[in-house]
Amino acid sequence: MLVQADPSTLPAALPAAYPEQVYAGVLGKILGVYHGRPVEGWAYEDIQERFGDIHHYVAADTGWPLIVPDDDISGTFVFFRALEDNLDRLPLTADMVGDSWLNYIIENRTVLWWGGLSRSTEHTAYLRLKSGLRAPASGAISLNGPSMAEQIGAQIFIDTWALVNPDDPERAVAMARAAASVSHDGLAVEAASLLVAMESMAFAERDAGVLLDRATQFVADPRLLRIVDDVREQCARTDDWRVVRDWIETHHGYDHYPSNSPAATNHAAILMALLMGGEDWQRASMIITSAGWDTDSNAGNLGCLNGIRLGLEGLDAGSDFRGPVADRMYVVSADGGECLSDAVRETRRIVRTAAAMRGAELADPKRFAFELPGSVQGFRSHPDLGVRQACTSVSNEGDGLAIAYRSLGAGTEATVCVDTWVEPAGRGVAGTSYFEVVGSPSLYPTQHVTATVRADADAPALAFFIESYGDDGVIRRTVGDAFALVHGENQLRWTVPGTDGRPIFRLGLRLTSAYRTDGAVTLVDLDWTGAPEDLLLGRSYELTPGLTPWTTDTAWLRSFVSSATNLAPDYTTTMCVSHSGRHGLVTTGTRDWNDYSVSSRIEFNQNDGAGLVARSRGHRRYYAAIMRGRELQILRVRDTDEAVLAATQVDHETDQRHDLEFRVSGRDLSVVLDGEQRLSATDDAYVSGGAGFVMNEGAMLVDGFRVRRIPR
Repeated sequence: MLVQADPSTLPAALPAAYPEQVYAGVLGKILGVYHGRPVEGWAYEDIQERFGDIHHYVAADTGWPLIVPDDDISGTFVFFRALEDNLDRLPLTADMVGDSWLNYIIENRTVLWWGGLSRSTEHTAYLRLKSGLRAPASGAISLNGPSMAEQIGAQIFIDTWALVNPDDPERAVAMARAAASVSHDGLAVEAASLLVAMESMAFAERDAGVLLDRATQFVADPRLLRIVDDVREQCARTDDWRVVRDWIETHHGYDHYPSNSPAATNHAAILMALLMGGEDWQRASMIITSAGWDTDSNAGNLGCLNGIRLGLEGLDAGSDFRGPVADRMYVVSADGGECLSDAVRETRRIVRTAAAMRGAELADPKRFAFELPGSVQGFRSHPDLGVRQACTSVSNEGDGLAIAYRSLGAGTEATVCVDTWVEPAGRGVAGTSYFEVVGSPSLYPTQHVTATVRADADAPALAFFIESYGDDGVIRRTVGDAFALVHGENQLRWTVPGTDGRPIFRLGLRLTSAYRTDGAVTLVDLDWTGAPEDLLLGRSYELTPGLTPWTTDTAWLRSFVSSATNLAPDYTTTMCVSHSGRHGLVTTGTRDWNDYSVSSRIEFNQNDGAGLVARSRGHRRYYAAIMRGRELQILRVRDTDEAVLAATQVDHETDQRHDLEFRVSGRDLSVVLDGEQRLSATDDAYVSGGAGFVMNEGAMLVDGFRVRRIPR
């Protein structure tokens, strides 16, 4: 097996073009997935009868939203965090990636196809890990058999290992092998290695034939080498991809392999589309989507490879694939505040990690800075305004987000928006995908939105607004006071208003004018960061109205990400958390919540440790303030390691209620019980992350939830 080179052998600096190439690869991945997703699982004959060649998105034609949660996207970008989280412990190992699976995956809910033991490869591997088996044994053929271990999943999650290792195929392959072996083995890992080597080398080499020639040196399995040679020979004989597709079906179709999505079939299809698509990103994506088999996985891998190889110019050469997507993606995991993402944000993570591997630290730009060519980071014209929309376009020509308007005047608005959480069921992705959207909002009441807006002398007024919803199904728009824009750059700041406990799912900018005006303003950047000033939720604050003994689900409850066995509203308090094992977490918030207090009134029923969580980064990496028997503890949890940082005996009995507050500020951690500070500790393992509750083997009733920013 390849061993990753020492980090000190890395080139001292990254190429200037590197961020844009990564962005093209990330975009190519998600555009390909969205292209292939609507016909995933369709028979080839059905695709041909319904659509023929699929040149563009057909989601609307099949009743799907375009932007949906998908394992190919979530797994690719979630499992990459194993590298982010272990930069001080390189080289990356399968064991590290396996621990990241357990930290970021919520069983039966996120990332994977939960098809069952010995039915779904990834579900099988997860159960092996959960039982205590370490990777790579969790994915071995000797344990799971070839029908599980040699499916397609090894390659569908590997693109980030190439993206973080530009023109460094040896290191990219070593990381990909480590990650793939958590769940796969044999030919599947070999196919992943071939593909990731091509992607890594595509940063410096454009010719597909040359890439394939060079990548075969990273393959040891003669079965895969034979497939490569045979597919290349078939492609050389004809210019009709259907002829090659029929050959693959005859010699390597699904019926030749003992699994439901074999790596061999799908890898052959990717090679076919790569070679016969030539220098045309859209043609290659058409071929791989129209060919059938695992269309979203194949189109995603091929889209990333060709994105790196052909660049943004290649993505933009045909009809508009980028515009309808607007960079949007879901990265679904236990790290709920990171669920709603975009191609720019994921590009930044990869570039930042690549720099960190070289000993450099990159400053984070604003949340929305539109720094990459053509990026819009999810901003779009408001889709259901209710009045005449005067916004004519939302674009980025290189100096920010240009919001153009025409005939803006009395009775009209030029209004753009960006999603900050999922829309209500029936309006967005909820209930329309077999992969669930599990996540928390990225924006909360009392946070501060800042923005730089450039305007000309005849500028309209600008107001920020939020949209929220509750269990009544009504969308409530709350608009702030308007700013009178002046010529030049305007520095704006707006405090997000309260919502009566309703989650915020959209942030917008509303342009108005008392008289007709045509033109544009440019949103240079927009940001919010850190914990809310004072976030309140729950019965104690009269912010969970209408609860009855029969209330089983609410909109505000879905803003928490739960790995607890049971989480439900409770009409006598706020919610009940019950869990039959360890690490039953219920969290909300985002990774940039750093210095804050989290508090609640808790009735501690029978359990083996329960309380509050702060700075959660997944559900096995967090700080906690818990009551365990009569001992109050501050814990640092990282995977299987649980360290007691401080502890003291307190007066407590089962079923007793206490006011508990957990404060985290810099390295200082402290616990206030019933108004009295009882514990303190110092630690620097986690500097930021979400807040919530933890339950180990038992239950508790939670009365209210409050998060307050602590100023440095």
